[in-house]
Amino acid sequence: MALYQAPSFEALEKLSRSRDADLARRELLEPDRIRGRGAQSNVTGRFERQKREGFDDGWDNVEPLSIFETVEHVERAKTIITTNDSPDIGFERSINAYRGCEHGCSYCYARPSHAFLGHSAGVEFERDIYVKVNAVEALRAEIGAKGYKTKPIAMGTNTDPYQPAERKHKLTRGILEVMLETRHPVMITTKSALIIRDLDILTELARLGLVKVAISMTSMDHKLSRRMEPRASSPARRLEAIRLLSEADVPVAVFASPMIPAINDMELERILDAAAAQGATSASMILLRLPGEVRDVFREWLLRHFPDRVRHVLALVRDTRGGKDYDSRFGTRMTGEGPYATLLRQRFDKARERYGLDAKLPSLRNDLFVAPRLEERQMSLF
Repeated sequence: MALYQAPSFEALEKLSRSRDADLARRELLEPDRIRGRGAQSNVTGRFERQKREGFDDGWDNVEPLSIFETVEHVERAKTIITTNDSPDIGFERSINAYRGCEHGCSYCYARPSHAFLGHSAGVEFERDIYVKVNAVEALRAEIGAKGYKTKPIAMGTNTDPYQPAERKHKLTRGILEVMLETRHPVMITTKSALIIRDLDILTELARLGLVKVAISMTSMDHKLSRRMEPRASSPARRLEAIRLLSEADVPVAVFASPMIPAINDMELERILDAAAAQGATSASMILLRLPGEVRDVFREWLLRHFPDRVRHVLALVRDTRGGKDYDSRFGTRMTGEGPYATLLRQRFDKARERYGLDAKLPSLRNDLFVAPRLEERQMSLF
């Protein structure tokens, strides 16, 4: 097997100049219009026939342009449980009660999915939030169907189940209530302290061996966290959530992801140390991924917040992806390859062992399931 050879500095510099030349010419939105947003532009979705691009025609605007306020769209889902057969993902079934995510992480791998709805993967992914108002009803119907076989269902796999819209709609809480009623196993990943609102349900699920939680932590620096995840909970509140979950005997892990070269990778050990001190018993990590439109959204974020690091960060990313911005191969897309990725993994393994986070969360039970009670629908004569 041939050893991976990192490209020379000169080659990376040339590659960076050619690939990022168009980025420097892109017009980013005014900061005042995107307060609390992670994306810096709103490029038309890739499936749209017409593309819109703002430019200065020489006429001054009479009034300033409005800010991008959140818009909620009502959606009635035909089904709510999604299945996958990816070999490097630890679940087969998942639920996403919302499309789009207001947390605004520039690196979010779910951004390209918004293009299927006719939206931009940029600001519109954070602004146009689709609410599956019948999520609880759809879940009851699916798990109540004859022949349904129980397997753990993951939440937070595409968009965060505890994003700001959940405060109003409480779809995640409704889903958890069904899980408790039917004794169905569930896994949750979130970067929101709002999960503590549902501690009463989570405690009962944990007592039955039916739930485990992962809290995503990307930085211990409040200012950096606010730049990376504008509308997510602060690092302190996430650590508090880990503590409260642990004290309630809810199995909780820390998800140190994504690790971004030269941005937050130096905090890896600090994140694991802090999470372990608050009661986390397990840890995992994923290297930054830049599929589809995420590449440009993340580049623009770098250009605005870390203009002096753009080329260095992207060069390190390409060093882990065989000279490309992204490598979608199973087995390597989460971890990367090359010297940098290997060193990062070694650091993670040592830190996980040092802080007692090398255990796996307990397996969830599948033998307690009780089918939900479904309303009988009687046909009307009229």
